[in-house]
Amino acid sequence: MNAGFLSRLTLSQRLALVAAVLGVGALLIGNPVAGGKVTLDERELAAIVEGEVDHVTPDQLADWIVEGRQDYRLIDLRPEADYTAYHIPSAERLPITELPDADLPRNEKILLYSAEGIHSAQAWFLLKAKQYPAVYILLGGLKQWNEQVIYPVDPGAAAAPADRIAFAKAAERARYFGGGPRAAAAPGAAPAELAPAAPPVAKIAPPAAPTGAAPAKKKKEGC
Repeated sequence: MNAGFLSRLTLSQRLALVAAVLGVGALLIGNPVAGGKVTLDERELAAIVEGEVDHVTPDQLADWIVEGRQDYRLIDLRPEADYTAYHIPSAERLPITELPDADLPRNEKILLYSAEGIHSAQAWFLLKAKQYPAVYILLGGLKQWNEQVIYPVDPGAAAAPADRIAFAKAAERARYFGGGPRAAAAPGAAPAELAPAAPPVAKIAPPAAPTGAAPAKKKKEGC
């Protein structure tokens, strides 16, 4: 979508993205939705991509979840089995084939994610073509979420103080989501496979009984 997103894709992934976008174009032309054909404003889309306002980083999303924000809708586009195995907290599953008839709210942000970003790019084009005003992609998809939020890399004791402070925050956030820090891979080593995280740790304690309140009476048993 934008330069930062594209720079993280391999050649095969970029070709797949182009194919996905072309597929959406064919879908929009060949299958008009009820009430009229949807259209793409090329200049508007180009401005959005150029301005890099079409994505949310994993760190930003993690902060939204921790803060308890409710002004966005998080959509997981992956297959049901993958969603059941693990999904980002607060995400709801919605296959891309059901997007045209989903009647998603237009008064809040819609944030899309897939495994690595290809399918979410396709869904982004589809919703923008239907004139949804605030559609975003999770940058790097679930893969980047795991790498940055669930299993952040320890920069090592020799890292600059600012990097150590940033890592301490990232490590605390990772534990909130059931993950934890990992050591940096050795040069030339294959990247480690990251397992799905455990459910996030509950941060809200149950309310305490009012001070001085009388203990609840035990209910009588029997008739």
